[in-house]
Amino acid sequence: MAVREQDVELIVRQILDQMGQAVPAPSVAKTSGTGIPSTAHVAMLTELGKFEIREYPMPEVGDNDILVKVEGCGVCGTDAHEFKNDPFGMIPFVPGHEGTGEIVKMGKNVKKDSAGKDLNVGDKVVTCMIFKDNPDITMFDLNKQNVGGADVYGLLPDDDIHLNGWFADYILVRGGSTIFNVSDLDLDSRILIEPCAVLIHAVERAKTTNILKFNSRVAVQGCGPTGLICIAILRTMGIENITAVDGNQQRLEFAKRLGATRTVNFMEHQGIEALTKAVEDSFDGHLADFAFQCTGNPKAHANIYKFIRNGGGLCELGFFINGGDAQINPHFDLCAKEITLVGSWVYTLRDYATTFDFLKRAKGIGLPMAELITHRYPLEQINEALKKNLEMTGLKIAMVNE
Repeated sequence: MAVREQDVELIVRQILDQMGQAVPAPSVAKTSGTGIPSTAHVAMLTELGKFEIREYPMPEVGDNDILVKVEGCGVCGTDAHEFKNDPFGMIPFVPGHEGTGEIVKMGKNVKKDSAGKDLNVGDKVVTCMIFKDNPDITMFDLNKQNVGGADVYGLLPDDDIHLNGWFADYILVRGGSTIFNVSDLDLDSRILIEPCAVLIHAVERAKTTNILKFNSRVAVQGCGPTGLICIAILRTMGIENITAVDGNQQRLEFAKRLGATRTVNFMEHQGIEALTKAVEDSFDGHLADFAFQCTGNPKAHANIYKFIRNGGGLCELGFFINGGDAQINPHFDLCAKEITLVGSWVYTLRDYATTFDFLKRAKGIGLPMAELITHRYPLEQINEALKKNLEMTGLKIAMVNE
């Protein structure tokens, strides 16, 4: 029987792949009878500061697997840290964990998502984590641990499947993964789900102090995407008295649009006493009842205790990786003021489900969440996307496939 030209090409690609060589990308990928291409493209981080677009044969979809056509993926600070320093020692691998896309093929055993919602070809989805044998990570118990120690797509070692991260045009979601049907959310909202879940978790942690209330005076320090999303969540909760603290006036103006009532530009105040006075003035002569520290800067962490009243609360969520030591005075900053301090890192599975409702509520009250995404790049320009993130001249950077 004659062998078709495309079959020969695919066999050659498979052999090259097994030898550990990247397959050169053709100008147009061939498709199967189902409309699914015979190959997929990924952005492989091959060395510090360098992605390569590589093409690999489309993997088989197992009985418990789901093949997703990637529509978009946010660029996270974690991706930027990997791009610049590789702190987790992952290179070479395919990053991207804030992704979303459309189901194009499903294994026969896949029926419902992780919240019990039906799944079908054509549904829009996001992933959260890959389950491990850990009974403390469950869907419906808010008191169980977060998913920080679990595997996630976009932080997986490269293997013979290759479609392990959302910086790609297809991703293979394997059996045992968490996946959610979010077809009722638009693309921009879906790209923001993962970072918003981080802040939903932080606010849930803050609520455990029993200090964060409707009428609380709340200071949010740092108006990058993390702090801005924090402000939006507080506003959807009905909290009216929010002061945003940052050194970038443009970001402070956007903080007002997301719900901040007052702003403090720390560039306009010399020394911690003057800065504290500015925060106090923003609350009409009162210190904050509660504060969120969102910068990852040790000096900012040391300063924020000064903004909080006696008996107040603090949620520290800025240090996703080791950002260095912060110097505080335990007596004056913590003990004498009896501040209740909670830390927050990533999220639980339940926080993901809560995030979907938050995004709908934010849109319902007119918060411009989509405007957080200031720059969009195609997969082929992923290097430029990461450089833009590191420049810190935008807010949320995203990879979007046309």
